[in-house]
Parts: sequence; structure tokens; C-alpha cells
Amino acid sequence: MRTYHRIRDLREDKDITQTEMGKILSCSQRVYSNYERGDIDIPTATLIELADFHGVSVDYLLGRTENPDTAK
Repeated sequence: MRTYHRIRDLREDKDITQTEMGKILSCSQRVYSNYERGDIDIPTATLIELADFHGVSVDYLLGRTENPDTAK
């Protein structure tokens, strides 16, 4: 599963809009939408912020593992 699918699914699971996620990440809805579509790469700092917000590992967001647990 690609990163953009994961961040979209996690956002939708929490019933958060793209606009709200943009505010959480200090970016516009358009930029966040581009992350979800995979149109632009997500900066490392933003990936970390997303992982922390959703309580998952960056590896999970990147599709390197199917285990969302942050503990190794």
C-alpha cells in the first residue's frame, strides 16, 4: 500500500477533513491533498508529525511494514 493511501485512510478513520489536517500540519488543504494523491513527496518532518499524530510508525506510513505499532 502506498503512503498516500495510508494517510488518507488514517485521516478518514478519525473523521478529519483535509482542511483540518492541513491546519494540524501547518499547511494548506491543497498541499495536504497533494500528499494524499501522491503528487508531491511528504517532507520527513511532516511524515514524523503524521506518524506521531496517528500513533503509527513512519515505516508503516511508508509501507515498509504492515504493523502500525511504533514499538520495535
